Amino acid sequence: MTRHVITLAAFALLMARLGAPAQAQTKPASVDGTWQVSMQGQSAAVKQTLAIAQKGGVISGTLKAPQGGAVPIRGTVKGASIAFTLKRQTSDGDVTQEFAGTVTGDSITGTVTQGQFHVGWTAARSKQQAATH
Repeated sequence: MTRHVITLAAFALLMARLGAPAQAQTKPASVDGTWQVSMQGQSAAVKQTLAIAQKGGVISGTLKAPQGGAVPIRGTVKGASIAFTLKRQTSDGDVTQEFAGTVTGDSITGTVTQGQFHVGWTAARSKQQAATH
């Protein structure tokens, strides 16, 4: 009898461990669409438009400032966490920016890192798309 209890307990523990990763995986937040981004520049807030295409937890798209072309982005969404990277060409050479943030409904709040500098950023889903999400 004791042997059966131990076997059942071991089996239950094994099944719980096998099931844990599937339960721990959270569905990625929905970020597909157009977002209005704001972050602090050297002298004033910089407004940009972020266009995201999403396939599961993988995102791609562009970030476009009012002056200048659209820069491609690539990244991921894991649960409510979003992260993407882009490379801008400037007069001082290529600059890499790493965006990380938390998605809450139709808004994102986070930090962008460029070398040793860190700046806060926010994004709001464009009004017409916010109504459909």
